[in-house]
Amino acid sequence: MNEVPHGARPFWKSRAAIAMTVFGLIALFLMFSEHRTHILGALPYLLLLSCPLMHLFMHHGHGHGHRSRPDGVDRANPGDDHDSPR
Repeated sequence: MNEVPHGARPFWKSRAAIAMTVFGLIALFLMFSEHRTHILGALPYLLLLSCPLMHLFMHHGHGHGHRSRPDGVDRANPGDDHDSPR
């Protein structure tokens, strides 16, 4: 009586999506429980790897010497001098 056409229902509200989600969660739980030592053993290395990656991506907008003149004054961003007292 009140049927929704097949194309109108989003995929994530279908039975197949719910079943895939449940099976995926079960698989993740089993993978984590079996390989917990491998995952937790890699955490210190991931922490050390995150330091240079954060430095690379977080200092992207500072403009360290990209547009500066030989005397150290940056004409594009005159207020962006890290060595000046505040």
